[in-house]
Amino acid sequence: MANTRANKRFRSQEWFDNPNNPGMTALYLERYQNQTHTRAELQSGKPIIGIAQTGSDLAPCNKIHVFLMDRIKAGIRDAGGIPMEFPVHPIQETGKRPTAALDRNLTYLGLVEVMHGYPLDAVVLTTGCDKTTPAMLMGAATMDLPAITLNGGPMLDGWFKGKRVGSGGVIWEGRRLLAEGKIDYDEFIDRACASAPSLGHCNTMGTASTMNAMAEALGMSLTGCSAIPAPFRERMEMAYETGKRIVAMAYEDLKPSDIMTREAFENAIVVNSAIGGSTNAPPHLQAVARHMGVELNVKDWQTVGYDVPLMVNMQPAGAYLGESFHRAGGVPAVMAELAKAGRIHGGCMTVTGRTMAENIADRESFDHEVITTFDAPMRKNAGFVVLSGNLFDSALMKTSVISDDFRRRYLDTPGSEGIYEARAVVFEGPEDYHDRINDPSLEIDDLTILFIRNVGCVGYPGSAEVVNMQPPDHILRGGNTHLPTVGDGRQSGTSESPSILNASPEAVVGGGLAFLRTGDRVRLDLNEATLNALVTEEEWKERQSEWTPPEMKHQTPWQEIYRTHVGQLGDGGCLELATAYQRIARDLPRDNH
Repeated sequence: MANTRANKRFRSQEWFDNPNNPGMTALYLERYQNQTHTRAELQSGKPIIGIAQTGSDLAPCNKIHVFLMDRIKAGIRDAGGIPMEFPVHPIQETGKRPTAALDRNLTYLGLVEVMHGYPLDAVVLTTGCDKTTPAMLMGAATMDLPAITLNGGPMLDGWFKGKRVGSGGVIWEGRRLLAEGKIDYDEFIDRACASAPSLGHCNTMGTASTMNAMAEALGMSLTGCSAIPAPFRERMEMAYETGKRIVAMAYEDLKPSDIMTREAFENAIVVNSAIGGSTNAPPHLQAVARHMGVELNVKDWQTVGYDVPLMVNMQPAGAYLGESFHRAGGVPAVMAELAKAGRIHGGCMTVTGRTMAENIADRESFDHEVITTFDAPMRKNAGFVVLSGNLFDSALMKTSVISDDFRRRYLDTPGSEGIYEARAVVFEGPEDYHDRINDPSLEIDDLTILFIRNVGCVGYPGSAEVVNMQPPDHILRGGNTHLPTVGDGRQSGTSESPSILNASPEAVVGGGLAFLRTGDRVRLDLNEATLNALVTEEEWKERQSEWTPPEMKHQTPWQEIYRTHVGQLGDGGCLELATAYQRIARDLPRDNH
């Protein structure tokens, strides 16, 4: 067979400068040089750098990247690369129905196809809103071309009547105040709008800030990138430096597989605990690890991260917002303090071309009210507890948001500390919850545990952020803002609810939550990390034998494809068939004519 490969340094030259296949070179070259690129440029041997554009009118959390694009391209040009911007399927947490989680895997697929099928040698991955970051990292892992993430940054701090109001948190508080009759509709909306004063993603330590911190902790962004607020001058500088650095990475052939190792994921788990990160981090990082071919189990979040203290005083686990976190030193300051305590793998390689230890060697907290020391934290043992039992194989509880009031009510019974037994009330989804939460016949009181099911990856579809269920109005008026809640879906990373969530397997595929009934007694034991329905084994088996899966109604072709191939949250909620495809940049696609 004739050799039709150029066999040159960069894969883009297979398209644009391949004397062994002149017909195809001509076809590829002529159309790309009719815009802003010349033939000499495309055949110069310089790396072509893709820029995955996640910002648009439909994705306001990432819209800042539309304005940062010139700086990214300038950095690429000045470093000797050729920039090519391309669009990415939008993911907007607060805009997409039924849930933005449905589109994480779709965006991942599109990104992989672009990176594999087009003449790109390296890529800048623009991130911001919750699901864009894992989608970008998943695609980078599958492809394994040199890649670097660039966060757009959080919004400026929100203020309402002289007090800080943070993304998401202001909504959950406003819902309670509205239910209690303490504010009206207009004030509720005014409070919410006040929390979003500028371009950028959530200004709390919700899933957006968390996942961008995870990208930095993994070593996939430049040092200090994640926390810079979107409107700050430093954000433009970071965009420029990111553009410059990716060109060097292309020449160095520094790939995600060199960076995202098991030790890097352990660093991320430890950082997540220290910053009071979102319960959405585990399924997202599980997914990235699986696509990277790194062994990571949901139980690692407890074994690696539970005993890490909470060191960041940022909503929802604290008081401050994104501007203060950045000014106090951001993720590098947190990691430097963790490194002093021996909790960071310092030898991990990063996109800077240096190790993590080198990156954070001179970093420190400039405000110990916002970023504490390891030895004087906000609280000890701030990581996730990973629960199991007859209701699920795994579920998470975020300990850093367990308030003193919640602990006193439910977890501090003398002689039974960490143990709570109560009556269950079960809802079949958010619609059922909203219809019946104030139904007196349910007899919900302060000692009730609320359950919600059929809201996971397959059931919803996509896994909805609905587990942080608000108590009935009469409970709120009595001064109790949180009942224990459990579900097979997720909740917003901005929520301060200590829910038990991400239950896997979910109810619609036969997980134990499917067999629970209102009125059953359930027992939570945090000491043993278990949650069980107190039903006899004989009765449980009878319920299992009588159960039939609910009928799935698909509204779009993608929903049917997704439901057919998606796994469970405990395993990352991946498209299971896609996890078999790893480091695919090694295999060039066939010519198109």
